Amino acid sequence: MNVNTQPFRIDSDLLDQVRSYEVAQEPISVRLARPTAVLVWSPTPFWKRSIDFLVSILALAILSPLMLAIAIYIRCVSSGPAIFRQSRLGEMGRPFTIYKFRTMHSGDPELATSEHRDYVFSCAELDEVVAKPDHSHHLIPGGAFLRRRSLDELPQLFNVLLGTMSLIGPRPDVLDWNDYTHCQQKRFEVKSGISGLWQVSGKNRLSFSKMMELDLEYVERRSFAFDMWIAVKTVQLILSKDNC
Repeated sequence: MNVNTQPFRIDSDLLDQVRSYEVAQEPISVRLARPTAVLVWSPTPFWKRSIDFLVSILALAILSPLMLAIAIYIRCVSSGPAIFRQSRLGEMGRPFTIYKFRTMHSGDPELATSEHRDYVFSCAELDEVVAKPDHSHHLIPGGAFLRRRSLDELPQLFNVLLGTMSLIGPRPDVLDWNDYTHCQQKRFEVKSGISGLWQVSGKNRLSFSKMMELDLEYVERRSFAFDMWIAVKTVQLILSKDNC
């Protein structure tokens, strides 16, 4: 089966309907234009958005010298931009641009995205472990270290600040909307996160179906205490040798 690479779009009237409920802070059920599951959209809780905003501001202020140093290093050891941009699906299936530090040599970003999507789609179809493909020969000097310590993810703090992502939530992958089953599409009822239940539960050692199961579990269990638990486990994982 070929992966559908057509961008997913939500009717503008639907987006107006969703935004009109944002002030009321009440859950609503929305049926999207394409045949799909009914997504129950609930505005991001005040406590969660407040933490996202305050932590991202503080983290960017503290980490800005490190981020600047990483950006300069990337530009020195390879040609091309320091920041890698890619379109992902976020809350309610709306596309957004995710930011990362570039860890691979510059090439055709469209081809890289297509190959990545084909790989993940194959894992989904066969329900295989979603291990990262071996791109060691494409990595820039130091790229493996940036990935191993999750330093390449730091620019996503801007995504959190802008409100397109959260600190904690289902990890946005490269698949298209129609690549998910109706049940799996419910992972989009909440904002995507820099870290999530999948990352702290085995990450790339888990099958695709298990990853989806954990994403849906997070949607059902989302709470302040659960987010704090995932945040603590994330820090422990980054500092350990198992962050692969």
